[in-house]
Amino acid sequence: MKTYIVHLSSPEDQVIPQQSHDLEEWYYSFLSNITYTNSITEKPKIVYAYHHVITGFSAKMSAEQAEAMTNMIGVAEVRPESLFQLHTTHSQQFLGLHHYSTGLWKGSNYGKGTIIGILDSGITPGHVSFHDKGVPPPPARWKGKCEIAGCNNKLIGMRNFVLTERSPVDEQGHGTHTSSTAAGNFVANANIFGYANGTASGTAPHAHLAMYRVCDQQYCSESNLLAGMDAAITDGVDVLSISLGGRSAPFYRDALAICAFAAIQKGIFVSCSAGNSGPFMSSLSNESPWVLTVGASTMDRKIRTTVYLGNKKLIDGESLYQPKNFIQKLMPLVYPGKKGDYNAATCRRGSLNGIDVKGKVVLCDLGGMIEAIEKGEVVKDAGGAAMILANAGSCPETTEPQVHVLPASNVGYKEGVKIKRYLSSTSSPIAAILFRGTVIGIKSAPQVACFSSRGPSLASPGILKPDIIGPGVDVLAAWPNVVNYRPHIKTTFNLLSGTSMACPHLAGIAALLKSTHPKWSPAAIKSAIMTTASQVSLNNKFIADERKLPADIYDIGAGHVSPSKANNPGIVFDIQPHDYIAYMCGLGYTNEQIRMIVKRHFYCIKSIPEAELNYPSFVVALKSGDRKAYSRTVTNVGIARSTYTIGNVSLPQGVHMVISRPQGLRFIAMNQKLTYKLTFSRDYTDKIRGPYGQGYMTWISGKYSVRTPFLFMFR
Repeated sequence: MKTYIVHLSSPEDQVIPQQSHDLEEWYYSFLSNITYTNSITEKPKIVYAYHHVITGFSAKMSAEQAEAMTNMIGVAEVRPESLFQLHTTHSQQFLGLHHYSTGLWKGSNYGKGTIIGILDSGITPGHVSFHDKGVPPPPARWKGKCEIAGCNNKLIGMRNFVLTERSPVDEQGHGTHTSSTAAGNFVANANIFGYANGTASGTAPHAHLAMYRVCDQQYCSESNLLAGMDAAITDGVDVLSISLGGRSAPFYRDALAICAFAAIQKGIFVSCSAGNSGPFMSSLSNESPWVLTVGASTMDRKIRTTVYLGNKKLIDGESLYQPKNFIQKLMPLVYPGKKGDYNAATCRRGSLNGIDVKGKVVLCDLGGMIEAIEKGEVVKDAGGAAMILANAGSCPETTEPQVHVLPASNVGYKEGVKIKRYLSSTSSPIAAILFRGTVIGIKSAPQVACFSSRGPSLASPGILKPDIIGPGVDVLAAWPNVVNYRPHIKTTFNLLSGTSMACPHLAGIAALLKSTHPKWSPAAIKSAIMTTASQVSLNNKFIADERKLPADIYDIGAGHVSPSKANNPGIVFDIQPHDYIAYMCGLGYTNEQIRMIVKRHFYCIKSIPEAELNYPSFVVALKSGDRKAYSRTVTNVGIARSTYTIGNVSLPQGVHMVISRPQGLRFIAMNQKLTYKLTFSRDYTDKIRGPYGQGYMTWISGKYSVRTPFLFMFR
């Protein structure tokens, strides 16, 4: 006898029982219909009768009894129960950082001794995420300070650079959230209104934190940014997490690029958000090659609500408002925009006047310059009982769990189309909103978030950006203890989405790598992250974007971060700060413009093309008949005596590659450097379609697989 989960779907003409005893009686009716044989001596027993999270129950029964129940009318699914652990904010679990006794967390001592500086909107001292249990005092080199009370061994610095504000305390929430994502300490039973429950922590839970407030509730001025970065470098941070940015600009006009160059000259790793202007191409912020540019991906967790249509179709969505006292029954379904009225379709204020929605489930399209929660208020004020929010076509599949004012489900664009087709197929459409709670194990994850900014870089098209993607959708992390969402609702944790959330994940990973490899340069850490990245989702298919198409190299860069693999990459592509000077000369910058960045006098005696920079990826422009050669130098950080041979190579049709070291790379010592040259050519008679193509090559040595992505521009 094992425990099975039984999901039920009520027949079209049957209303789901609402009273507890009626619901449980309905559940028991399925057990009573099971035929017993002599081999089965024990009757099946209900373990839990679910009233809200699913329509169904769990039961102890044999495999034969479970199979018999599967064939019953009204049974949607019968499966053995899964076993789950208490999770982190789940992003750390998703990244494979949940093993306390082994793995990167244990090996890096949870990031102890490293200092992460955050440039953001401030922080909330005293928040439970910033307790200092298990965190030692800051290293002696730390020169920072706390401008207000509230610091400890975890939160070692708080400084305010917003002149219109009096303190570094966070009034907006963004800085508190990003800080705890990077280095929040362990907090048991963290959740938001009971959902996404688990043990919260940042990526580097025992690293030190220093907040530099450079943003008010709306903007981050350049002067504040410069002052905050200057202080962070002076104070002695090891890693900077910067979840802000502006429009693309030449690096000598980009304050953040200039500041970041000063940081890497001091050995400070800089992680920056790619921006939230996707899915449009060339929408990036923070494009300089000396920073890690981070795009956003989904995780395998949803706060699930399901729309149950009268045609028995189940359509999954999300919502944080799942009231226990709501009667989950089939109700009339209405779409106010059925006749083409855009205002009514998007449920704007006043648009439902004269439309009968009382006691009905109302379908609203997202958009129309009105927030999702306000749409719910409009529906509720008009007498609606529940709401379905259908995504627009621009970001089709990104659903968002929010605290609505009435039962609701945010569904994807294609799912919204299915609901509208059902509405048109019957004169009496009906639907119910079913509450599923927290669901773990979505196999399509990670996907590239729709909003995540895409390449190519406008400032430097010959450098592949973004560099990497990491968790940035519905990330649970610390939040100021303030009234939130609407009156009388408070939370100390919050779910936020954006490349702002992905950036501190990578900052924390960099801190872990810095802790285990203190002599690695920022470029070496970056190389380790990029060359070990994954390109597949949990279902072992290539990572997709939210249109369910394979993600482009301009979407994911090198791929999705794999922290444990990054800790032992085998070989790295290192770059010293002075190496960027010849690269900037190759961009056509004048001596004066480059001096603005490097802050010293020099003259452009040597210049190199972008593809010659010792970067962990390649961007190669190839016209018909072209033949171009570029070199790379790798440093051995794996096993002293090791040989790397060419593994998989993938190239677009009509493109060819020759390597100067066909016999491989033979190392005899740690930190030894070897150089190789790749020659790319394109056929005269090829039939290449499209402006660009992609590929990769790998170096293989035992357990090591070092991947270099290629982007070929054909214009």
